Amino acid sequence: MSKLYNKYLFLKSTEDNSNKNLYLFKSGIFFIFLDQDAKIASSLLNLKLTFLTPEIVKCGFPINSLEKYKLLLTNSTYSLKIIDNTNDTIFNINEYSIDNKISELLYQIRNIDTNSLSIKEAYEFIDNIKNTANSIQN
Repeated sequence: MSKLYNKYLFLKSTEDNSNKNLYLFKSGIFFIFLDQDAKIASSLLNLKLTFLTPEIVKCGFPINSLEKYKLLLTNSTYSLKIIDNTNDTIFNINEYSIDNKISELLYQIRNIDTNSLSIKEAYEFIDNIKNTANSIQN
């Protein structure tokens, strides 16, 4: 069995009987659902099921399509939990979006070459950071 599937089984075993969580695993440049969650997500989101093993199905979509599928799941009775295996963190969908925006903002700040900025570019950069921070806060 794969590490993802073992993690999926562990998460499912810790749930209460309502079983209303769908676990979405970040795997490279894709998000994937496994097993029962894949069957539910496939029917809700019109995603094609494929086989992880002869007994276990999966379905998924590219990372850049997350907002599209988030909107489609808004009216469902399921709660989406995103598992980021790079740091073994479990997010709800809003926490994941905020975390990504903060990471992008920090990346921009870390990689700015302050020696090559004009005064105008520096003010524009600061204004962009302010606007991004405001959008994260809201």
